[in-house]
Formats: sequence, structure tokens, C-alpha cells
Amino acid sequence: MAEKRYVVGLGEALWDVLPEGKKLGGAPANFAYHAGQFLGKDNTIAISALGDDKLAEETIEALDEHQLKYLMPRVPYPTGTVQVTLAEGGIPIYDIKENVAWDNIPFTPEIEEIAASCRAVCYGSLAQRNVVSRENIQRFLDATPADCMKIFDINLRQNFYSKEIIQQSLRRCNVLKINDEELVIIGRMFGYPGLDIENKCWLILGKYDLDMLVLTCGTNGSYVFKRGQMSFQETPKVEVADTVGAGDSFTGSFCAAILNGMPVVDAHKLAVEVSAYVCTQNGAMPTIPASLRNM
Repeated sequence: MAEKRYVVGLGEALWDVLPEGKKLGGAPANFAYHAGQFLGKDNTIAISALGDDKLAEETIEALDEHQLKYLMPRVPYPTGTVQVTLAEGGIPIYDIKENVAWDNIPFTPEIEEIAASCRAVCYGSLAQRNVVSRENIQRFLDATPADCMKIFDINLRQNFYSKEIIQQSLRRCNVLKINDEELVIIGRMFGYPGLDIENKCWLILGKYDLDMLVLTCGTNGSYVFKRGQMSFQETPKVEVADTVGAGDSFTGSFCAAILNGMPVVDAHKLAVEVSAYVCTQNGAMPTIPASLRNM
């Protein structure tokens, strides 16, 4: 029997402590959950680390409730939390606690086995803020097959990134997902002044030999750049409940659509519709309606 090939969300496992209570968060779980709504929940997995505490037990309960597969070894650090306050327009502001379990993700034989047969993986810069997780995330990426879709969802948070971490991550990915604010920061960091956003994107695509670059610009639409092709989609106007997890739902559904053989323009359209729907719901992991899943 052929070895199972998972789509992996790799990195931080944490709880978003919101004004109305706490919800399981972290880009890897959100990504895996949304990709799984299109690829089948048995085909996606979230990889991180948990503490030996009550919050770890609650994490497992929440993952089981969402029928999300996970591989999250226990380590002697507290399970991660983020204090989230919502600014005007439902935009989240994060206070991310440090020296927690997901800063110390081990590279176990089980994790290595998944890396060796990984179909796609999404990772960010946040989970690489500590040397332990950074080195083990890089080991995971280096152990994936040549045809693995490696999505670097840059996800700049607070001051938890550096030029070196971003360059190392760009060299290991074949798809970059970035938003317009992050593109400005990267432009300054890498010395790309005076270029408009499209030229910045083409430059990064070529410099790092990427298959695709996905740029989201909030209410101003989103782009997918691929050699010789650019897709632009307007952002639908919706009644926003909160935007937590919307970006991860975009990435997860886009990845799933590409893996399912959908053309870039159609995959992009689906991702936009999915993330717009998630914005109308509270929390990062709503069930996507069948009308969208069957697009």
C-alpha cells in the first residue's frame, strides 16, 4: 500500500484569549483544518508541541472536536497562549507569550516520517523565533520530497522575526504568502525601495525561484503571481464578525485547490470566497458551506 502523504500545518499551537473567551488558534491548526475541509480531514495534520498542563488537554479536546489530526509531542514548557484584543473593524492585536511549548518543537522519528512523505507543508516565521523550533522546522523542510509544496506564510508578528530567518525560509519554500504590510517591511529589509507592489512581487518570485507568490491586500483585493501569469481578485464586501483565521483559511483552501489540480485563477477565486466567509463567522475554524466546498 502506498505511504500516506499528508498536508501539514507546522509551527505554533496556541490559544487565542479573546474578549469573549478563549479559542484554539495558531496558523498551523487553522491551515490544516481548512485544507482538510477540501482534501478530507484524514489527509491533513497539524504538527507542533504542547505542555504538560490543563491547556494541553483542552487543546487535544478542541482538535478532536474539530476532527483535526495532530502530532504534538509534550515538552516541559507551558502550552502557548496569545492575548487578543480586537481593534476597530475587528482587526486583531496580539500579545504572544514567550518560552512556551511551541518554541520547543522536537524532531521526533514520527515527525521525520511525516516529513519524508509530505505532500504540502505550510510554515511561518513566528514559530521560528526560538532556536529549537527554528532548527527543527528547517530539518522538517529539508526532509520533504522534491515535489512537496512548501508554503512560507510569512506571518510577521511583533518583533519575532529577522532578515536571516526570512531569507532561510524563502530559500526553503516554493510558494510565498505575504500581505501588503509585510511586503513593505520586507521591501525595506531587503533594500527594494521605490518599486511598486507588483514589481516587488515579481522580483522576489524570481530571486528566490518561487513557483508562486500570493499577496493579500485586505479590502484592496489579492494577487497570485506565477511565471508569465498574474491573477487578481477583488475582496468581497461582507459583514465582518472577526478576521481571526481568515488568512489561514485562504492559504489552506488555496493549497487544497492547487493540489486538487484546479487552475491558479480558480484556486485564487475559491480562496477569496472562503476567507470572506470565515470573516463573517466568529473564530478561526467555522465549517465551510457545501456550496463553497463543491466549487
